[in-house]
Amino acid sequence: MNDVPESLIIVAGRDAYPRMLAKAARAAGVTRIVVVGFKGETNREMVALADEYHSLPLGSFQLFLDTLAATGIKHAVLVGQIGMHNVFRLRLDKLAKELYRSLETRNAHTIFGTAADEIEKLGIEVLPGNSFMECYTPKVGQLGQRAPTERELADIELGLKLVKGTSEFEIGQTVAIKDGIIIAVEAWEGTNQTIKRAGKVGKAGCVIVKVPKAGHDMRFDIPVVGAKTFKVMKKAKISCLAVEAGKTILLEKEKLITLADQYNIAFIAVRTDEKQNN
Repeated sequence: MNDVPESLIIVAGRDAYPRMLAKAARAAGVTRIVVVGFKGETNREMVALADEYHSLPLGSFQLFLDTLAATGIKHAVLVGQIGMHNVFRLRLDKLAKELYRSLETRNAHTIFGTAADEIEKLGIEVLPGNSFMECYTPKVGQLGQRAPTERELADIELGLKLVKGTSEFEIGQTVAIKDGIIIAVEAWEGTNQTIKRAGKVGKAGCVIVKVPKAGHDMRFDIPVVGAKTFKVMKKAKISCLAVEAGKTILLEKEKLITLADQYNIAFIAVRTDEKQNN
């Protein structure tokens, strides 16, 4: 990241990504980090990484905005997942209900995009979710020892066309293909559940393609792959994983490559056809 802010708000969801980004931001020169987490979601390890920590109820959007504004910080980043099972159990405050009802289409893009827009109305710039994480994004090429077969390469190509071509429907970043047949498409359940479903339906040998949609708003929902996903792929007998170079975060990259080799999974970073992104 070229212009490193002196202070940063990290709006932190679950899993390891918020922790890694906090460490990367500190290493890049950010001197003050305020973490805003959510009860039942954010890992408590974030407390030790923050100069100031706030734990808020998920759904209290006005309190959330007031907390951000009170920090006086002008840069924020939104990272980490929110448990899908919690989304439909939220007790929304008045503002959250008004914003939700105003949405013509309700999906991750419109919901989180609206949240990011409301934050920016406070004069706080929402940075891309992969800020400070350049060293965790792969370059184009083969990542593991095994190269994809011709069959897997053809399935990757179809998967890329599917994700990029159906972007307007906001159906997810992950698809499973086998022998030119679409086995599973991610909906609201998330990547790992999609992979499990692919293993049940397509059996051994499915190819997983995980890439951001065309025109993806990089302020949130950045594609992230970690060790848990590889363990799920092993159980589902997945044969290949393709991610998008420069836009996917690989948590513990060397460990993932080791797991790919251990599980005999072809692991590759690809560049998507720019024509598919228009």
